[in-house]
Amino acid sequence: MTKDVIALTKKMPDPLSVLAGLLSGGPDKLVGAEGDGAVVRLCDEQGRPLVSVEAPLLVQVRGEAERLLGAREPQTPYWWTEARATTGVKEAEELAGTFAARLATLVGGTAWPREAARSMAVVKTDGVSAVPVPAAAQPAVDVLTDKVAVVIQDRPVVAMTAWLADAFRATAAAGRGLQIVTPAGTRMSPAVRGALPGWPSRWVVQDERDGYYDGLSGAVLRWDNGLFVTVESPEATPEDPRTPVARTFGEDIADTGERQLAISFRTVHPADDRLVLGGAVEAVWQAITGEPPAGWGTEEPANLPWSLRQLTDVAHERTPEPTWLVVVGRPERPGLATVRITRTKGGVEEDVTMAFGYGPGEEVPADAVPAAAEALATRHDLQSMLVQIRRARRDLSVPPRFEGPGVPYAFVLGAEEVRTMPGDRARRTPLSEPPRELGPRTRPALYYPLPGDPSDLSGWQDFERLMRHLKGAS
Repeated sequence: MTKDVIALTKKMPDPLSVLAGLLSGGPDKLVGAEGDGAVVRLCDEQGRPLVSVEAPLLVQVRGEAERLLGAREPQTPYWWTEARATTGVKEAEELAGTFAARLATLVGGTAWPREAARSMAVVKTDGVSAVPVPAAAQPAVDVLTDKVAVVIQDRPVVAMTAWLADAFRATAAAGRGLQIVTPAGTRMSPAVRGALPGWPSRWVVQDERDGYYDGLSGAVLRWDNGLFVTVESPEATPEDPRTPVARTFGEDIADTGERQLAISFRTVHPADDRLVLGGAVEAVWQAITGEPPAGWGTEEPANLPWSLRQLTDVAHERTPEPTWLVVVGRPERPGLATVRITRTKGGVEEDVTMAFGYGPGEEVPADAVPAAAEALATRHDLQSMLVQIRRARRDLSVPPRFEGPGVPYAFVLGAEEVRTMPGDRARRTPLSEPPRELGPRTRPALYYPLPGDPSDLSGWQDFERLMRHLKGAS
């Protein structure tokens, strides 16, 4: 098991100097630690890792520390430095806490969590040395079996940190699942929720009554033969494989009045050296909120101010490999999007999933959806778009509790997809309301309005009928 400790500082810290001060042998123990890797690890005499320290990240986006840690942050810009302590080894948590406390004191700032960074006292470190972490190592992984990698996260929100992103990539390359274990009070960032693949990957929540359960489905879990698996009900049969649901998962599901406007879409651009990416995200954000996104990054916290040019440059540098990005809004108007940019035979694809949060008394701006759809259809090579309204948290984080499904509010078919569909199939549908044309009459996209009432799931029946019709299956 590991413990995360984070220093939030106004000045750029020098972790190697602080680490040297922590070691009883002095700075000479850091010889060879300045490798190209972004992580330095403290190990004991047997080579067991005690603390892993990541390179500081300059955060220029306001509100990320509050969103992910529930912590007060310095005025932006500030530096975010993470350390992970192995709690199975004595002194490790003390080392990490002292490291963060000294860092915050030396360069000005705070440490999170406060209780982990109370003392700057010298920690006994005889035999401890600092070494660079090899490129293939995964500091985020706590348990590794032949089936899964297990990551234990004890923080308010499981975020797509650089460490966790590395763990996702490494487990995918090795053909393993990734199982994230958290305490009961932890929530998950939508960025992690969207990236979590199917079985055997899962979110495992510790529970006092049922032991462990799946934070997304509520299924009761147990550790068996190298991974967490579902517990079978005594009444289960091959035809009806019932799984017990944790009691905690179904509690506190009353409607709080909070809502999310969820939008997912795909654009396919012709490959061109002059192509600027991210404009589709910006157009939707502007239509829904009246302003562009606040920031973006290739991990969480999102650390860079919003810039189409910088985003495009990063994606171009990574070609032909895909690029994954997270986009955030101002804390006053919660918004988050994940973007996957891929070069394909058809061109350059942007797969986008975004959501905006609204509290009780705040109106969901559903009337702005047609304008957002038209912007995508006319200026950003839209292929398709689905809009839903959900009963879910305003802050957009995913709790380990039951949240009802979203209900479709609209579906949009891009102009090229409408053009290639035979006959009048795209226009003559089984829905009671005909589609609206978006863009030029000679080459329109089509907007299909749907009920969008979160209290009425029958909207999914209309959506399924529409999909069968468009595919020619009805």
